[in-house]
This record gives sequence, structure tokens and C-alpha cells, in this order.
Amino acid sequence: MQRLIGNRQITTMEIYARLSDEAFMSAVCQAIYTRKSTDTGLDSEFSSIDNQREACEAFIRSQREEGWVLNEERFDDGGFSGGTIERPALRRLLLLVKAGEIDCVVVYKIDRLSRSLLDFVRLLELFESKKIAFVAVTQQINTTTSAGRLMLNVLISFAQFERELCSERTREKIHAARKKGRYTGGTPPLGYSINPITHQLEVAPEEATMIRELFELYLEHRSLLAVVKVVNARGWVRKSWLTARQELRGGKALNKVYLQRLLTNPLYLGKAFLKGDLYPGLHEAIVDEETFNQVGALLVANRNYADPSRRCHGNALLRGLVRCGRCGAVMAHTWTRKGGRRYSYLGCNTAQKQGRSACPTPTLPAGDVEAAVINEIKRLAQDPALIDQVFAEALEQAKQNRELLEMDRTRLLRQREQREEAIKRLVSSLESPEGQSPAVIGQRIGERQAEIAQLNLRLQDVEQELNTLTSQTLDRDHLAQTLAQFTDLWDVLYPIEQVKLVRSVIETVVYHDEAERFEIRFRFTGDTREVTPARAE
Repeated sequence: MQRLIGNRQITTMEIYARLSDEAFMSAVCQAIYTRKSTDTGLDSEFSSIDNQREACEAFIRSQREEGWVLNEERFDDGGFSGGTIERPALRRLLLLVKAGEIDCVVVYKIDRLSRSLLDFVRLLELFESKKIAFVAVTQQINTTTSAGRLMLNVLISFAQFERELCSERTREKIHAARKKGRYTGGTPPLGYSINPITHQLEVAPEEATMIRELFELYLEHRSLLAVVKVVNARGWVRKSWLTARQELRGGKALNKVYLQRLLTNPLYLGKAFLKGDLYPGLHEAIVDEETFNQVGALLVANRNYADPSRRCHGNALLRGLVRCGRCGAVMAHTWTRKGGRRYSYLGCNTAQKQGRSACPTPTLPAGDVEAAVINEIKRLAQDPALIDQVFAEALEQAKQNRELLEMDRTRLLRQREQREEAIKRLVSSLESPEGQSPAVIGQRIGERQAEIAQLNLRLQDVEQELNTLTSQTLDRDHLAQTLAQFTDLWDVLYPIEQVKLVRSVIETVVYHDEAERFEIRFRFTGDTREVTPARAE
């Protein structure tokens, strides 16, 4: 958009493509957004963030005659990639945008807002819905014209390409460094510290002693859970460290999953791991190869690895729905086989990973819990309020299905009419001396006739479905009778269908071991019912 400031003509960029000139002229409260991909140099006296802000402020001052006023609140994201919109300052800015407290967002360049084409389009849609202008001060593109909009799309596509290219180069660099045995960053491993100069791993003597003792404890106890109990009693915790932003991480208690990963990590052999291959590392080994292999063989023999064949997802009716009332963890399905018979159980994840001392909730027979939940669903099927709700939803669904079918019928009829008109035009062209050869025209007529035949078949299907819907009459009493026969219906369902039905009805099941009862929360009604399951003899 062109505008005159004094004797100067300034071309500003409205990335908000459908924003009218009047909306842009009425923008009076501007917010500046700045971003830098890395945190390098942010603490310097004058950083890239400061440079971006100065340029944006100068542009806003040049628009003072138009009534532009700067929002003094800073929206600076230092050390955040443009490949995602999950940035703290941008989130604060978007909250103001949604609240309608600003009229224009000003950035230094387009890619400061986003380097993702999809995210950029979503942000533009938000700006459009709130009637907010968007300006990049160093890229003078007028998106009120088709050429300007084309150039905008090209710039955004190149910004995304540049980001993806940088990511590829970074991955290649990390892979090359791993093959040479170098440490490439990430969560600092227990047993090592990071040299602040070379950024490579160095053995931390106290932690290295802890690592060796963990291997020895597993060789002694031959159980991950037993080792976890011992080390938790000693007060051992995971490695803690400060991030570049001075945030404290780590320091949590050890559990089975963490211990298993530690005992199988080839890093402690002085190796670097990359995509299934091991390379000699530049760091010193903490555990000898013989001890490492003995522990690995015991882990395999004790079947402590996650074995997909041991999962009982197919028969786990309440998988992911049951939670422990003490610690809030999920009660996972496990099973064992005894005397040729398989027994399923529900056990608290915290107790399984850290032992009973961490959570004393006992293991429950899965069959008893499932039976109690199913009985409550059967009782719910007799609830008049639920019957009314299901009946109303069934009526609405039938209405929507009928509308969709009628739209399909209209579309198919229009397509058939278009094919018939095309055939008429082709027949008329036979009379023209300048038309195509009769053989070519005959071939095209045959193609149109074949398309009409396919459309007629689809029309027949749609008409049949419409007739079926019209002939079906929903009756509340019949629905109540059907729900009353829930027991018979449940027995004929396949296991996967039973799981889907339960998940559509049950929101969560919480077990309170002190009172030996469950709280079942239903999705439809939002009610919570207390149930005491009957123990199987």
C-alpha cells in the first residue's frame, strides 16, 4: 500500500492480504515482535533483538502522522526457532491479539514471525478474524495486489526451505561428530560431566562410582525393582544440572525404566551410539565390557525388556482408563500364566517402577474391575435421562445423514447433467466442417456415456440410502427397549468393539485402595458413581 509522509512515498507491507485500506489506516496501537533463533549474544550490549526493535520503532515514528502509537510492552523471543509458534513472547502477543488490544503487529522481517508456511497461514487467519494489520519494515511488499501476494508466498516458502536446510545440515553434522566418537549434547548422562572448553564428556568420580555400584547391585539382586528399592533407600537420585537459561533439571528418584536404560547404555563402555551402530568414543569408559555384557545377558534372561508379545492390549478392556487414587498414576494391565491359564491384573505404574514403598496400592484382578464397570454401564442403560439424550443425538445424526445424502444426490445430478450437455455439444460438432474427426468425437462421447453410467450407479446407491432413512422411524420406546437388552448386545460384540464402547461411555475410573472402592466418571452424564467390586472366589 502506498502512502505519502511529507514529500516521501513509503511502501508498507500488509501481510494481512484481505485487510482493507481503511482498516490499515485506523491502526493506532502497534506492537513490535522480535525473535532470534539462538541465545548467543543476547546478553551483549547491543544484540540482534535490539537492532530489530530500533528499526521497527523508527518505522512506527514515521507513521506518527497517521496516529500510530507504540505499545511499550516488549515481545522478544531470544533463543527460539521460527519453526514453531510455541514461544513465550509470541503467546503473550497472541493473547493481546485475541483480546483486541492492539491494531497492528510490526516485525523486522517476515521470517521473524514464522519460518513455517502452515503456521504463518494460521497466524494470518487469526489477524484477519481480528481485523489486525501486519507489517514487515524491511520487505516492502504490497499484498493488496496479486503480484505482492505471490511474492509474499515465495518469501515464506524460501524461509521454510532455509529452516529445513539448516536442520538437515545440523543433523548431518551431529551424525559426523557421533561417528568420530564426540559428544553432541543433550541430557547430561549420569557418571560424566561436560568440559566447559571442549564440550566433551569427562568422568565425574563420585557419579562414576555410583554407576559401577548400580551394575554390581543388579548382578547381585538380578532384579530391577530390587535395585531401585536399594538405591532409593540410600537416597540416590538422577543427575541434576543447570540449563543455559539457569533452570534446574533432573534430580528425580530412580525407577525401573530409567535404571534399565542406564544399564543398557553403551556410553558407559566408552562408545558412541548412532542408528544402531557403535563407534569408539572420545570419552573414558566407566564399566568394563565383561560386566556390561553380563548385565545385558541377565536383562534378556529376566525378560525386563519391553516385549510386544507380553502386552495384552487386545484383552485390556480398561487400558489407560483406571488410575491410582493415591498417586494419580495409571494402573497398567499386566498378566501372568499359571497352570495353562492366563490371569490379568491392574497394577499402579508407580509401584511397578519404584516399588511398594513409593505407592502401596495393591494389584487388582482385572476381571473383577471390568465386571464392576460393565455392570454400572448396564445400570446406566436404564437411566431415563441417558435414554432421552441418546434419542436426541440419534435424531440429530439421522438429520445430518439425510442432509449429506441429499447434497450428494444434488451434486451427482449436476455432474450427470454436465456430461449430457457435453455429449450434445460433441454431437453438434459433427455437423461443423472445422470440427474434429468423427472417430475422436465418437471416443469422447463414449467416455462421457461411461461416466454417466457410473454416476447413475452412485445415484442409485444414494437414493436407496435415502429411502432407507426415510422409512426408518426413530421411536424412544424402541430405543429404551434396545438399551434394556444391553447384556445380550454386549455378549455378541467383538473385543475391539467392546473396548470402543467402553471408551465412548467411560471417562475415567479411579481406585481408592483404603476404601476398596472405585469412582467411575461417565462421559454422557458427567456423573461419578462409587462402586465396590465383588471379589472373585
